[in-house]
Amino acid sequence: MYACKNLYRNKMSKSNGRNGKNISNKKSSNLDYEKELLKLQIELVKLQEWVKKKKAKIVVIFEGRDAAGKGGVIKRITERLNPRICKVVALGIPTEKEKTQWYFQRYTSHLPAGGEIVLFDRSWYNRAGVEHVMGFCTEEEYREFLRSCPEFEQMLIRSGIILIKYWFSVSDDVQEKRFKERIKNPLKRWKFSLMDIKSRENWVKYSKAKDEMFLHTDTRQAPWYSVNSDNKKKARLNCIAHLLSKIPYTYKKEPPIKLPKLKRTDQYERPPMNEQTFVPELY
Repeated sequence: MYACKNLYRNKMSKSNGRNGKNISNKKSSNLDYEKELLKLQIELVKLQEWVKKKKAKIVVIFEGRDAAGKGGVIKRITERLNPRICKVVALGIPTEKEKTQWYFQRYTSHLPAGGEIVLFDRSWYNRAGVEHVMGFCTEEEYREFLRSCPEFEQMLIRSGIILIKYWFSVSDDVQEKRFKERIKNPLKRWKFSLMDIKSRENWVKYSKAKDEMFLHTDTRQAPWYSVNSDNKKKARLNCIAHLLSKIPYTYKKEPPIKLPKLKRTDQYERPPMNEQTFVPELY
């Protein structure tokens, strides 16, 4: 059995909470976040090698409230991985042509081939959330999505895709704090949009939409896993550890690599340095 699943079980057994919720009183400042993250990222690299060798196909969906921390988790997952194997899909507003297509069509072209992991930073569930709440789709289109989505996901699973869905939950107060930080911080200002303001104004509508979405799409084959993300660092660690525990990967230690000595020859002469244009060394 793969190491991370045992690690996950051990941590779960130490938890005092139910349903995998850790209610430890430890403050995040006492948590050795970087050390734990590195352990998990090493396991992600092992997972990547397994996916590559087994030609596995993995889809992970990240949904949730604005400023719930989805992007931060995705960044930590991909940070050490090969972008040719682990890809992030974050689609923008559909084009006029895409609006006339079968709703799932614009997403199917991004599904993984064998040996790939695809992380959806928001996904086809846009229809059950922002499109429904903001009136970007008709009631008929919304109801059809709720009917067809479970069938669509069952098709993906039958085709051999491992599908995992996460919902990031953030409290009203924490979301407000993060929005204010985005507005003030020039490095994060781009994250804030007018849609974020609308999401605050329609907090209750989004809550009802999420409940309705779960009612129709939280299935045995493709369940939703909720992540408490009021504490970003804990949410990242909890989500990555859980993700690793849901995939039956194994790892065989790679044979040692012996680096050959550089063979120098007189048949090559480097061009003069003054014939090349170098970047100014400002640092």
